[in-house]
Amino acid sequence: MLKRVVVTGLGALTPIGNDVKSFWQNIVSGKSGAGRITKFDPTLFRSQVACELKDFNPADFIDRADLKRTDSFTQYAYVASDEAIKDSGFDFSKMDPFDVGVIWGSGQGGMETFEEQVTGFAQGDGHPRFNPFFIPKMLINMASGMISLRNGFMGINYTTVSACATSNTAIMDAFNYIRLGKAKIIVTGGSEAPINQASFGGFSSMKAMSTNNDDPTHASRPFDINRDGFVMGEGAGALVLEEYEHAIARGAHIYAEVTGAAMTADAYHMTATHPEGLGAAKAMQLALGESGLTIADVDYLNMHATSTPVGDLSELKAILNLTKGEKNNMQISATKSMTGHLLGAAGAIEAIVCLMAIKDQVVPPTINTEVLDPAIPDSLNIVLKEAINHKIDVTMSNTFGFGGHNGIAVFKKM
Repeated sequence: MLKRVVVTGLGALTPIGNDVKSFWQNIVSGKSGAGRITKFDPTLFRSQVACELKDFNPADFIDRADLKRTDSFTQYAYVASDEAIKDSGFDFSKMDPFDVGVIWGSGQGGMETFEEQVTGFAQGDGHPRFNPFFIPKMLINMASGMISLRNGFMGINYTTVSACATSNTAIMDAFNYIRLGKAKIIVTGGSEAPINQASFGGFSSMKAMSTNNDDPTHASRPFDINRDGFVMGEGAGALVLEEYEHAIARGAHIYAEVTGAAMTADAYHMTATHPEGLGAAKAMQLALGESGLTIADVDYLNMHATSTPVGDLSELKAILNLTKGEKNNMQISATKSMTGHLLGAAGAIEAIVCLMAIKDQVVPPTINTEVLDPAIPDSLNIVLKEAINHKIDVTMSNTFGFGGHNGIAVFKKM
């Protein structure tokens, strides 16, 4: 018999808040995290804006030895997972360490380290003077490994990679392993540190990112007729998933139950979503079906909606595929309008949005949408400009990634 799985801890490090409390407050208030890039001089790039972390010094959280041997994406993972573990209120030293696992996600891993080391070699005298930590700092699986090392967790441990669907893949795998009885607790989520010249330049050359350089805070504008691409973000989100009976036995605070998760592939294009959203619609249908629910039961949907001209509409078509164009009570918003797109970490922080929406019975807004694309039908309840109070029992989080990956997670109030 499959076990039930609940969420008992949350942690966040984002462009609009360095912990869950501040992140959620700024999400509800509609604060933009975008600005002109400060990590490098973006003058020669087509796009020059991003959602960077603010007032964050990793040395405040991590000792010097770990700072020297970790890339920023692992450091971000440390901070978010530390908060989630603390938030769970559990003394993990009382558990068999083999009952606690880490399934973490990152789309790029240590791109910052890769750029730094290769640039240094190219600009040097030809001698191969590479940092001995070059490879371990760069490896995408290193965040999951280092979280386990930091905490002594000896259970299931690996990293998922499915581009911008990565975090939902990690959450889905953690959910499945726990309900199969292969772990009692799994720390899951994702982290990304992509704001460096190599990563940013690659996306910029694809013309995937907004070039609204004169007005950064309004650059990410999902559903707007004038949207012109996503705004890159950085950070991490962490969730503690726990077997329900174990959580109840220790008197844990439970945010919600994970009731379903699913993935499909578009099998359509290397980077573009299916124009009719067929894979996305099927993934949503499967995740809801596993939950014993239909689209009519969803009270809040956090859309992937990155603010690209094609992507937003294909996702909306996928939703209409399920609703049959009929108006229902489901409220929709796109919080990337505030956080930017955290790539492999996007699903983790948006799962936190879904969980906090259940906790506080609030639907966060989509900001910056001034003129709604006329192709968007009136049957969809898109929350714009300001948050609204709403009865929320069921939330769903959508994520989609290059390669045609579709990852969906469903959460239900207990």
